[in-house]
Amino acid sequence: RHVLPLLAIVTLAACATPGASGPRAAGERFRDCADCPEMVVVPAGRFTMGFDGGEPERYEGPVHAVTITRSFAAGRTEVTVAQFRRFVAATGHRAARGCNAWDGKAPSLLPDADWADPGYGRPPREDEPVACVDWQDATAYVRWLATQTGQPYRLLTEAEWEYAAKAGSTASFPWGEDPAEACRHANVYDASAARDLGAPIAPAPCDDGFPRVAPVGQRQANAFGLHDMTGNVWEWVQDCYAMPYPADVPVDGSAQTRSGCDRRSVRGGSWITATSRQRPTFRGRDPVDLVSQIFGFRVARDLPAE
Repeated sequence: RHVLPLLAIVTLAACATPGASGPRAAGERFRDCADCPEMVVVPAGRFTMGFDGGEPERYEGPVHAVTITRSFAAGRTEVTVAQFRRFVAATGHRAARGCNAWDGKAPSLLPDADWADPGYGRPPREDEPVACVDWQDATAYVRWLATQTGQPYRLLTEAEWEYAAKAGSTASFPWGEDPAEACRHANVYDASAARDLGAPIAPAPCDDGFPRVAPVGQRQANAFGLHDMTGNVWEWVQDCYAMPYPADVPVDGSAQTRSGCDRRSVRGGSWITATSRQRPTFRGRDPVDLVSQIFGFRVARDLPAE
């Protein structure tokens, strides 16, 4: 209903040697260094972006055709605590401090929380997605990664993110239409989260055993070989947020950076997000300096033209 037929499901290749060069096949996995995020090649293609509907004041259209003209690479998972820790250790980067949290009843600001201690009541696991980072932290990380590797790393564009999250699906959710299937594919607000937090959100009718944030890559990958595109943490993307999509919105997969730049788009929902907001077309909209327990990011990398 929301996308045109896309490419067939790709078969993942074995992880390539770090630093390998040359043309890469769709679905190929590689790293540019031993500690770099693992990347997956996403094929070029055409899809229909957006949805003619949404919540009040959150229109997700107008629907428009987008052609991803070149394949690109996307992080197989969200950037982890361990990966961000390496960046901070190497650069001395001072990430945002003071993190917004939700205890199931009301939002609150944890003034001393940051990416290294997001206020979970325990230290974060190294294989969990980094959280409590704002858009500026995310862009600082990808700039550093580009410098370290000599490769063109960046954040995903909003169009690339939606294309990669759908991975050819025409259903409301990446996994289909049944909310009960959510836990196989995403760490969402489910039965275990409801027992732990009691938030005034209808939980997905399933239980993944993780009431809050979960290690990356534990859920089933989508057809492009990407994990956690939906759920776990919201993901900052390049684009400025304009609602509705402007008449001159790029249709080649590039970022929209001409209007609405007081806010940036975030995509994908989180472990405490209503199921209805886990749809790939749903658009978050937040200031670049917002810091939250449920905000992280994923990296992208341009690939050489074939």
